[in-house]
Amino acid sequence: MPPARPRILYVTDLAYPARGRRYCDEDVFVTSRLREHVDLALCHPRDAAALMDGFDAVVVRNSGPVLGYRDAYDAFRRRASATGTPVYNPLTGRGDMAGKQYLLDLSAGGHPVIPTVDRAEDLHRLPGTPRYVVKPRLGADSIGLRVVPADEVRDLVDGTVLVQPHIDFSYEVSFYFVDDAFQYALYAPHPDRRWQLEPYEPTGDDLEFARHFIDWNTLDHGIQRVDACRAPGGELLLVELEDLNPYLSLDALDDAGREAFVAAMRASLRRFLHAAGGTGS
Repeated sequence: MPPARPRILYVTDLAYPARGRRYCDEDVFVTSRLREHVDLALCHPRDAAALMDGFDAVVVRNSGPVLGYRDAYDAFRRRASATGTPVYNPLTGRGDMAGKQYLLDLSAGGHPVIPTVDRAEDLHRLPGTPRYVVKPRLGADSIGLRVVPADEVRDLVDGTVLVQPHIDFSYEVSFYFVDDAFQYALYAPHPDRRWQLEPYEPTGDDLEFARHFIDWNTLDHGIQRVDACRAPGGELLLVELEDLNPYLSLDALDDAGREAFVAAMRASLRRFLHAAGGTGS
């Protein structure tokens, strides 16, 4: 008999109204390719905890901001831990998967990240600027993000938000990795149009920058997106390390690029299942 095919529960919110992105199109494409090699079922993130038994692994993809289903997500994590069901990406990520604390830790540690504080008494650690960005500690997808004048920022620092200087960057650029292997980079040449992305050819220094955060995160398997901005001085600064459910913007790639990414993801899943003791075939 042929070896059993892995059974994958693929978590996605196909109806999430993402600004400038179509989650449903991306996941329809990815699952259409994965189905050639695995037995696969899709479910909404609110249903993952109840449905995960009987699957070899759970793949979390475009499931939307956890803020929208916090209780269900916590129940899913508890269930995965109790049953030992492998989750891809593994739930040990230190980036956005664990909240925004990493921005404070990286900033305090002198890493190339936008300077970040969360206490009024630490505001002096930030560069002086006419405007500041205030974002929720548990925010995602720019929910709750505000840009405020310098004379208003102190009154907003209440322990639930992070504060960063507002940077007039040239552009944002994202680096996409599967496991520790770089796949492609995309950038938004117009700062006011974040999701109008074009292919970007990274320099050696760019890749060294991005790999620094991939290495820091210590995830052996999974998909990660390193978001950065090009500061006025020419250096890259980390904006976000997305390690839970990064949108891939596959529609900005050509056919060969999309197929190459799915092939890399498929090989990563195979290695992940093998390491977890699954079928991995």
